[in-house]
Amino acid sequence: MTTRIAGLCAAALVPFALALSPVPTRAEDPGRQMFENGIVRVKSAYPFNETIDRIKQDVAAKGILFFFAVDQSKLASDAGIRLRPSTLLVFGNPALGSQFITSNPNAGLDWPVRLLVSEDETGAVWTAYNDFQYVARRHGITDRDAAFQKASEVITSVTSSIAK
Repeated sequence: MTTRIAGLCAAALVPFALALSPVPTRAEDPGRQMFENGIVRVKSAYPFNETIDRIKQDVAAKGILFFFAVDQSKLASDAGIRLRPSTLLVFGNPALGSQFITSNPNAGLDWPVRLLVSEDETGAVWTAYNDFQYVARRHGITDRDAAFQKASEVITSVTSSIAK
């Protein structure tokens, strides 16, 4: 009975392990990882604060509105919780992002763009964001392919400014 329960538990955990396993988007780009759950991670070549500064500069240079940054590690510290460096950057282009919301108002959950900058236990700095094709599937949006492609190109360009 114990063996059967252990086997069932192991079988139930396999999908979770697969969802958290990275699938490199291109063989020549090991610093960019795409996960089955729609999250894309890009390793930064720069320290944490410089990564944030470079992303903000790149966003501004592209004429994209930068809305705000949430210093999650500071908020955690204020609550008595120790958290490695983690900052959420929120930015976007209303003319582009609003198109998705007109197709499905629930897409507003994913707009404007959110880009997480975090430092892992080894000191490596990563950015993470939602893959826009995944967002399209999530919200069942099939009439904005060109806009989703443009959003994908922009976020790839933004993250390539810090990529290792």
